[in-house]
Amino acid sequence: MNATAPIGLLDSGIGGLSVWREVVRLLPHEHTVYYADTAHCPYGPKAQDEIIKRAVHITGWLLARQAKLIVVACNTATAAAIDYLRDHYTVPFIGMEPAVKPAALLSQSGVVGVLATRGTFKGRLYHETSERFAGHVKIIEQPGDGLVELIEAGKTATPEMTALLHKYINPMVEAGADHIVLGCTHYPLLIPAIRNITGDKVTLLDPAPAVARRVKSLLEQNGLLNNSGEPARHEFYSDEKPFNLTI
Repeated sequence: MNATAPIGLLDSGIGGLSVWREVVRLLPHEHTVYYADTAHCPYGPKAQDEIIKRAVHITGWLLARQAKLIVVACNTATAAAIDYLRDHYTVPFIGMEPAVKPAALLSQSGVVGVLATRGTFKGRLYHETSERFAGHVKIIEQPGDGLVELIEAGKTATPEMTALLHKYINPMVEAGADHIVLGCTHYPLLIPAIRNITGDKVTLLDPAPAVARRVKSLLEQNGLLNNSGEPARHEFYSDEKPFNLTI
């Protein structure tokens, strides 16, 4: 496999850009190609077999562009499809996992909130991590219904968004949560709005930096770090049509 080939990233929409930014920050010499499956967003309410079908389609599209590693930059797609992808392709895959482990280990109050999609809450990784590392804390699970749709529509600073966030976040704060896990790659885009509700007393956990570190580690292990010295190229596609992103 060619070390100068791009890192592929896929998501249901723009949320995975929160992961892309961390990957580029840590690995500034790597080329990337990002696929937003906007026409099929959101993934959260969809059946597992439908998400697997979309993930397979996008994986094939990314591999046609010589992706040397693929980041499933979507919690719901990771929960539904990453086992299937790893079983059917030889390219390395890195997925998302809600940061329940660090939240549980760091919590002083013994209460942790998790804001995620319904698909993520159904996933094997979420349940295994919660059972293994969070048995000693109270977890408040809150599906973020409607948040992804508003983010994709550019409505992050609207009364509708504010009302939804208060509905979802207030019960966690009132229950004493000192850590809130952002279990969808779209949700870090809402950190300023969530901070307006929680203040500085609650730690918001975004797994994207840890995913970027895992990308670097896996590239190093496989001798795939790009040391060519070429300027990094970044391509962005929505439903196979290119779009521009100001970097």
